[in-house]
Amino acid sequence: MTADLSYVTDRGPGVGGRDPRAYLRSSAPTLDLSGTWRFRLTETAAGTGPGFVEDDFDDSGWDRLRVPSHWVLEPVTPPGETSPRSLRGSAHGPIYTNTALPIPLDPPHVPTENPTGDHRLVFDLPPGWRRDGSVVRFLGVDSCAKAWLNGTELGQFTGSRLAHEFDAGHLLRETGNVLAVRVHRWSSGTYLEDQDMWWLPGIFREVELLERPRAAIDDVFVHADYDHVTGLGTLRVDASIPALVDVPELGIHSLETGSAVTVPVAPWSAEVPQRYAATVRSADETVTLWVGFRTVTIEDGRLLVNGTPVYFRGVNRHEHDPDRGRALDVETMWRDLVLMKQHNINAVRTSHYPPHPAFLDLCDEVGMWVVEECDLETHGFIYSGWEGNPPADPHWRGAMLDRERRMVERDKNHPSVVIWSLGNESWVGENFDAVAAWIRERDPSRPLMYERDPSYRNSDVYSLMYPEQGLLEAIGRREEPTPEGVVAGSTDDARRRRLPFLLCEYAHAMGAGPGSLADYQRILESSDRFCGAFVWEWIDHGFRAFDADGTEFFMHGGDVDHRPTGGRFCLDGLVGPERTPWPGLAELKAVVAPVAITVSTDRVTIANKHDVRSLDHLRFTWAVEDDGTAVASGELDVPPVGARSSVTVPTPEGPADSPVAGVERWLTIRAVLAEATTWADSGHLVAVGQGLLASPPRPIAPTRQFTGGRFTVGPAEIDPASGRLLQLGDLELEGPTIDVARAPTENDQGQGGRNRMAAEWVAVGLNRFRHRTDEVRVEDGRVVVTGRSGPAAQRFGLAWTMTYTDLGDEVGLEVEVRPEGPWHETPHGAYRLTLPRLGLRFGLPGGYTDVEWFGRGPGESYVDFTAAALVGRYQRSIDDLQTPYLVPEENGNHVDTRWLRVLGDGLPSLAVRGGFDFTARRWTTEDLEHARRPTDLRDSGRVWLNIDHGQQGLGSASCGPALPERYRVPVEPTTFGVVLGLD
Repeated sequence: MTADLSYVTDRGPGVGGRDPRAYLRSSAPTLDLSGTWRFRLTETAAGTGPGFVEDDFDDSGWDRLRVPSHWVLEPVTPPGETSPRSLRGSAHGPIYTNTALPIPLDPPHVPTENPTGDHRLVFDLPPGWRRDGSVVRFLGVDSCAKAWLNGTELGQFTGSRLAHEFDAGHLLRETGNVLAVRVHRWSSGTYLEDQDMWWLPGIFREVELLERPRAAIDDVFVHADYDHVTGLGTLRVDASIPALVDVPELGIHSLETGSAVTVPVAPWSAEVPQRYAATVRSADETVTLWVGFRTVTIEDGRLLVNGTPVYFRGVNRHEHDPDRGRALDVETMWRDLVLMKQHNINAVRTSHYPPHPAFLDLCDEVGMWVVEECDLETHGFIYSGWEGNPPADPHWRGAMLDRERRMVERDKNHPSVVIWSLGNESWVGENFDAVAAWIRERDPSRPLMYERDPSYRNSDVYSLMYPEQGLLEAIGRREEPTPEGVVAGSTDDARRRRLPFLLCEYAHAMGAGPGSLADYQRILESSDRFCGAFVWEWIDHGFRAFDADGTEFFMHGGDVDHRPTGGRFCLDGLVGPERTPWPGLAELKAVVAPVAITVSTDRVTIANKHDVRSLDHLRFTWAVEDDGTAVASGELDVPPVGARSSVTVPTPEGPADSPVAGVERWLTIRAVLAEATTWADSGHLVAVGQGLLASPPRPIAPTRQFTGGRFTVGPAEIDPASGRLLQLGDLELEGPTIDVARAPTENDQGQGGRNRMAAEWVAVGLNRFRHRTDEVRVEDGRVVVTGRSGPAAQRFGLAWTMTYTDLGDEVGLEVEVRPEGPWHETPHGAYRLTLPRLGLRFGLPGGYTDVEWFGRGPGESYVDFTAAALVGRYQRSIDDLQTPYLVPEENGNHVDTRWLRVLGDGLPSLAVRGGFDFTARRWTTEDLEHARRPTDLRDSGRVWLNIDHGQQGLGSASCGPALPERYRVPVEPTTFGVVLGLD
């Protein structure tokens, strides 16, 4: 007899399950069924056959698998073996796609080759367990499952990131219970879950058995509104049966469910997450929960919470662990939130599915605004012109409603959840009308969001992804162009212009960057229409792997032998797979800081950007530094500063004497936590501001006349043939050569056919410059070298003149660059070619180990990436200057450098001063460009030092608008210079 597998491709919501309800903490016992299960993987949906569900089935020959897990990641232990083996490198391993489905676009069908995992667990009931009414709960199974208990089918379901419960009491016995679960990799649900992530099948969240008492409280709906005018909160708790509510801190005792009470309360917000412990009790059960009072409204085109405008400083968050995928533990979730809070992030969009319910508990506790998104994305249908798209097909309506209901019902009691998102990138269809109508009726207390429908008829906020800055400014003025498909002046057009705007994705954090964050923030703070923005995204989805030599690396989609693939597009986070922050997180922290500190010579202005809290939780310190060396410090007395207000105080008095000539005096003000919190110690830095107090001019040594028969200028010895430096004092070095190339960043690569600057650079040969020296001559006591540099096979190039001037113990180097030839005739026509960088490259002995500098630091900085880089004096090892991005690319630049010293034991210290960018590394730009992984980079035996007139910015064009022109290095006549010497 052939098993009925029609449920795998059924477009309905599944069968056999209980109605969705809130995720509750109950006094009734819970049996966690996590642990070691028996497991067998087969090639098709038929699995191992129907017999595996029976009591007497012999699974002794099956593998052992930890649950929760994804079988494509988790090591399995074959019978008779003690060492586990992994499926990562097999045909059944993890697959990554961004938009394209990994199966044929043939809904609702799936391939016959459908890897299927049969899972078996034998368990006993704890002594005294009440079997009647017991429930089996699955918190997350990808992508489709059927479950049996003791040989009887419980039901089948899809909706991978949603809870599913089944009545099990009538099937339980005291000992030897057999829970059998068949999990299919592909199903009809696959078409609804195309969410720019790894495809990871398995039972990846907990499986639980819940004891249910006779007077069971199956569901609770907390309504806790706050009136900001009166300061009163109104509480009503609805429950599935009559019960009594207690909130001792508020003096509420034995309140009947369904009844309302109004009392003075402190409201909940992400800044002050005030919660009240409550219980809901029946004769046989007590449910424990936290109540947060808050009211979310949209008034006059603004999003308000508790009558106050709020601003989301947000990130998009996928669930990810480099070893276990989406099978996260609570400690990892807490680590995410601690890092977010420490970096001034106050909001999360749960892209693109509901998170583990424990994550929302933590958001309630620590204070985090949450836009919760449904487990729904049909992006793959873009390749069919949206033909067959489920939201436009009534056959899928039940499944879509089921997903929305399970999200809302499970998480309706969380005060942190302030917006429901219907889904992501699924285009349009009447099914969205149905799900929006259901949510509005069930929970009118929260606005809805859906970004992709240009009519926004089912959304209470206007939203876009990756707009360019000019468009964003127009949106702030409510003057945005009418979206395609919407009639200008129509009802939909007029309604959209009245909506608040929430930027659901921007600043694609892929590789170095994202740049231009400060520009976006300036715009987003310019209009009360804006209620915040969410950076894409929180974490790199890399999996720990090892190469043939046993060296660890983090694999991306392109490392998997499966097509289509999203390649390395999964590496687009502010933190690495192990949650090590990338420089972009520090930049975001500085840009979105809830305190702005503006420093001038006579005053300090402190602006409080919090929505509801004053600055009494902070203290302010000041320090005066001369070229980065502290000369005075103290505490700044700041009067009370309320939310969204500012105060000005006198600049603290520093040293009475002026700095010596050539030394810059800076005042730095820091705002730090006055007391420890659950997420940071006292003294934790929240915000910082700097101002230049004095900068006397640096004296220039008189120029000495050139004498002698050798080309020697001050400490510099110059090759009379090539015009390059041979020595600087006792230091042997190579260069300088004109350098215009950088190892392309992910943002330089662009996306698809858009914004692909790197492709243009390679096409015209900016990464293969060749150099020619035309003349080396003595002129007015200086050595003047002229020449030309340009790419092979091209007519254009850069004519240059380098002039060396004797400055006593130093040598001045002035560089003039003049473009020659048809620079604007690029392979793709109208593209305006600009340079990745313009500067000088030097080769130094490999014995150099450290650099010291005065300028911006300590982390990397670029012209559009400076908010976190304070002006100061820093020292780092050359190795520590490198940022080991998972895909090697340009990194470690430092802008606005005044002076630099390169240090090494037994070597003279090279000194460079002027105004320049610098990078220093042990491999060349070409090595960096050609490396596939960080482990490919090897010490060349030299230190390669770039001293640049400028390097272009970072932007976020890997998925976003092109880099603005103001952050590019134009091809135009340019003069720059530095002073070289030895300390």
